[in-house]
Amino acid sequence: MTYTPPLDDMRFTLEYVVGLSRLTPHPDFGVLDGETVSAILEPAAQLASEILAPLNWTGDQQAATLSDGAVTTASGWKQAYTAYREGGWNAVPFSPAHGGQGLPWLVAFAVQEMWQGANMSFGLCPLLNQGAIEAIEAHGSTEQKEAYLPHLISGQWTGTMNLTEPQAGSDLAAIRTKAVRETDGTYRISGQKIYITYGEHDLSDNIIHLVLARTPNAPEGVKGISLFIVPKILSDGTRNDVICTGIEHKLGIHASPTCTMQFGDRGGAVGYLIGQENEGLKYMFTMMNNARLSVGLQGVAIAEAALQKSAVYARDRVQGFSLSDKTKRVPIAEHADVKRMLRHMKSLVCAGRALTYEAALHLDLARAGDTEAQMKVDFLTPIVKAWCTDNAVEVASMGVQIHGGMGFIEETGAAQFYRDARILPIYEGTNGIQAMDLVFRKIARDQGATALSFLTDSEKFSALAPTAHKLKVATQWIAHKAVNDPEAAAFASVPYLKAMGILAGGYMLSRMAHAAKGQMTSEDNGFFSDYITLSDYYRAYILPTARAYLEPMV
Repeated sequence: MTYTPPLDDMRFTLEYVVGLSRLTPHPDFGVLDGETVSAILEPAAQLASEILAPLNWTGDQQAATLSDGAVTTASGWKQAYTAYREGGWNAVPFSPAHGGQGLPWLVAFAVQEMWQGANMSFGLCPLLNQGAIEAIEAHGSTEQKEAYLPHLISGQWTGTMNLTEPQAGSDLAAIRTKAVRETDGTYRISGQKIYITYGEHDLSDNIIHLVLARTPNAPEGVKGISLFIVPKILSDGTRNDVICTGIEHKLGIHASPTCTMQFGDRGGAVGYLIGQENEGLKYMFTMMNNARLSVGLQGVAIAEAALQKSAVYARDRVQGFSLSDKTKRVPIAEHADVKRMLRHMKSLVCAGRALTYEAALHLDLARAGDTEAQMKVDFLTPIVKAWCTDNAVEVASMGVQIHGGMGFIEETGAAQFYRDARILPIYEGTNGIQAMDLVFRKIARDQGATALSFLTDSEKFSALAPTAHKLKVATQWIAHKAVNDPEAAAFASVPYLKAMGILAGGYMLSRMAHAAKGQMTSEDNGFFSDYITLSDYYRAYILPTARAYLEPMV
């Protein structure tokens, strides 16, 4: 299966739309300009297109397998992971203090988009590892950081996130996994976790599980959850009391092992408390917030891959005649409805990429101490996660449609994108949970001030102003209802998020069209003018749907 990283689109978005110039200079590389970033993106593109993408189809067909508690990944996976690790790609955004390269998340997102677009099942392993690094770096002790971060950042070890249990999916208050303190300060962990991505595999020397559990006298509910480091292999080289007892047979992402993990069948797995007891949910949200933006990025990436495959098929598949010349047989790319679908797909991909990169920029600014940027990235996170992943399913579905009957046949590969994309609105907090997060955490905490500021910015483009005005009214309604009628606010939360996502996408595409006009020359080969066409299409065919979602609120 082929995939060509969209380097020109990425560079244009980074440099001229979101703005590399807004980043703090790197201590080693200085100001990150387009030339410097290209030098990073191009070798990543080579790894993605030449090594990861060809494994996507074979991995889907072979899947990961389990035998006696050990998971064997699909053919080529170990070699691909070794190439990824030895290339230093796992270290890109992390602190140099523990072996990272210290590059901004804005650049890291462009790099990571390529892993996800080339092979999402492969890309899930570094995505979860990334979250584990973030949690230990933010909340671990000095000793824990020194013991784990260098190995996790290099990719020699990988990390997992262990939240879900059979009786506790999104309801983390129902967690039953136990953690009993020993006299040496360690804990013995016992219980079962399900849906653990890369919970067991053969790619790395060790797997560091981050596990939510309860101590014996912990308060009920989410206030009694603690977070523990539970290594697969202990520091003395012995195997910890944790084993994979099953892997799921799934609709998609077949090559990514989704594991059932059993802790403590032989007396208790050794665990190390992160931070303080009963603060685990707060610490875990460090992982989850990071992962939610990354899942939104996965949506953009797999939509791009589905678009690429559909565009090639549409150019090659000759069917029917031209409307203007009944004697001329034409490829389906020249039929109006296929043109519409391809334009629709590309509009959503470009808008989603720009919005996701915008969130990454504000993540970087927030980490440099900008409190307003932190408010904005908090506001954008549920929108990026939910809107971009819903779009991924829509774009992948359109990809199947463009392929026609052949899209329903597995061998063409179009169906795999659709199957893989379908998990994205579900994991790392369902998109309904993202909507609740937006309304009750992000809008309610500042009475919608951050949202209203974002909408005011979007009104600078006159074509967006009527929709932005309606969203301002809806935001005030949501802020009021969140306090005074939470049931009504919850009921409207998904339509509200969808409308906000559509407007945000239109805002980013308008910025892209504006930047493209500034770069156009008489020699333009269509690259810049294409953004103008996409922006016009979006305003005409996609933006009006936002107003329909807002009708119950305004």
